[in-house]
Amino acid sequence: MSRNEKYAALVAAAGYLPWRCPGPYDCPQLGLWRLRRPMSFGLRAVCLYMTVLMEGISFGESPRWHDGRVWFSDWGAHQVIALDPQGGHEVVVSIPSFPMCIDFLPDGRLLVVDSAQRRLLRREPDGSMVTHADLAPISEKPWNDIVVDARGNAYVNNIGFDFPGGEPAPGSVVLVTPEGAVRMVADELAFPNGMAITADGSALIVAESHGNRLTAYDIGQDGDLANRRTWADTGDDHPDGICVDAEGAIWYADVGNRHCVRVREGGEVLTTVELDRGAFACTLSRGDPPQLYVVGQEWGGPEPTEPTGQLVVFPAPAPGAGKP
Repeated sequence: MSRNEKYAALVAAAGYLPWRCPGPYDCPQLGLWRLRRPMSFGLRAVCLYMTVLMEGISFGESPRWHDGRVWFSDWGAHQVIALDPQGGHEVVVSIPSFPMCIDFLPDGRLLVVDSAQRRLLRREPDGSMVTHADLAPISEKPWNDIVVDARGNAYVNNIGFDFPGGEPAPGSVVLVTPEGAVRMVADELAFPNGMAITADGSALIVAESHGNRLTAYDIGQDGDLANRRTWADTGDDHPDGICVDAEGAIWYADVGNRHCVRVREGGEVLTTVELDRGAFACTLSRGDPPQLYVVGQEWGGPEPTEPTGQLVVFPAPAPGAGKP
């Protein structure tokens, strides 16, 4: 039995198609699926189709969809790279920092978290890099992810301890205003990692990697955060980078389990895509056809002799929404 025939038999047995994706219909992705029934989450689809767009990445992180391209940071090479869907790429800027997550202001200017210097940098239209905000007065510990809302407020998180090797301690989130003022808006987070803002701009979601959960806050008119709650428990997964889709679901990457998972609020698992290496972060394209882009690399084993990082793409059930 061919892969397509196996897929058709699984769909017939299940009584429905896994998602609105070109795969089950009329593209080369046809049949590259299996249906899985976990003990606690019911039937879900697992996509097996993956295309490698770029290899040789030292340490890929912080992918963002912007102006029809995927932007990401190579922390190992200290570069911000823009990659078009056909695989062509350019190095936009080099920053000697680790970590160095990115996002964009509403006017399109790039923001880069320069964790090494405890500051937030801004790329001007002429290509120069200037200081957008000084983060050092808040914490000297590593600064990590960033997400910018529609008003130009940037939320930046701090993991709260030296990683790897440091004794775990609670992390925090600060708000950086468009004018560069910084104030703390959330604390007591268990290794805050990926962040996203919902499509209506009403909530900030934070992946707590050491808490095995996605945590939500309401965003106030002044940008402050309130009404902390668990958006989804992720079980044995340690969520890293996240993104929101147009159906209100969230994708999270998990390094140790080498996959990305799509969940609803409340924790229902909808879909999983599997990699052959650690999945660090993900982002979704806008428009049609929807695509999920994932950066991953080997992690936790012997030091590789060559870079193992890749940027890969999967078909997705819905395009991206919200921020980033």
